[in-house]
Amino acid sequence: MQGSANLNIMIKAARKAGRSLVKDFREVEQLQVSAKGPGDFVTKADKEAEQILRDELLGARPNYGFLGEEGTNIHGADPTRRWIVDPLDGTTNFLHGMPHWAVSIALEHKGEIVSAVVFDPAKDEMFYAEKGQGAWLNDSQRLRVSGRTKMIESVFATGVPFGGREYLPASLQDLARLMPQCAGVRRWGAAALDLAYVAAGRYEGYWERGLNAWDIAAGVLLVREAGGLVEPLREGQDLLTSGQLIAANGAMFDKFAKVIRERPDH
Repeated sequence: MQGSANLNIMIKAARKAGRSLVKDFREVEQLQVSAKGPGDFVTKADKEAEQILRDELLGARPNYGFLGEEGTNIHGADPTRRWIVDPLDGTTNFLHGMPHWAVSIALEHKGEIVSAVVFDPAKDEMFYAEKGQGAWLNDSQRLRVSGRTKMIESVFATGVPFGGREYLPASLQDLARLMPQCAGVRRWGAAALDLAYVAAGRYEGYWERGLNAWDIAAGVLLVREAGGLVEPLREGQDLLTSGQLIAANGAMFDKFAKVIRERPDH
């Protein structure tokens, strides 16, 4: 796909941040054996990646706003456009030396996501989309959601809350209802990549609670431009601010959503 100038800026920024993170990731793998552990190092890598993204994106478009996972919230001179950035989605994977994490960048215009990039540096996979132009992987592979229509043949993804977070009981109940009806559930710990994988047809669907706008902004557009459906978990909520969503291919969405939405307090 021949992308817009903004998309090309986003891809360039994601690659630059990705190179920095890959270098740090090699260090993290070595730090696994140290007594101190890699936690402080990863926090530094995360912040450095966000600074790279901020410099690249605002350097090219200084009037745009910027919302970053590391706490950066800049109101731009152009109030209609904003970068929404997660410099390192899948921090726990990164921390433990597991090569499943991503750089996520979305461009919001008048409250709507219009461009998206999710870059997986460890696998050199660049997922990207623009509104009305489809979703793509690397230079020329058009993304399409899965064509599967039967729950029992389908694989779904989610994030299971950890460390005593409030949604654990609800998530376990979701799993109890869903797993007997499907071919499997994956929990890989990177929401941006979960949504990218739905767009690529690797999963039939994905759901999660307790998310932030930067976790999902880019992935939502990828799924929609690949022909899938994305909705808030509770109908009528705002997708980016509710922190809860459900995504799937069109044929599977209603069946999948019915199982996940059975709880009255989701």
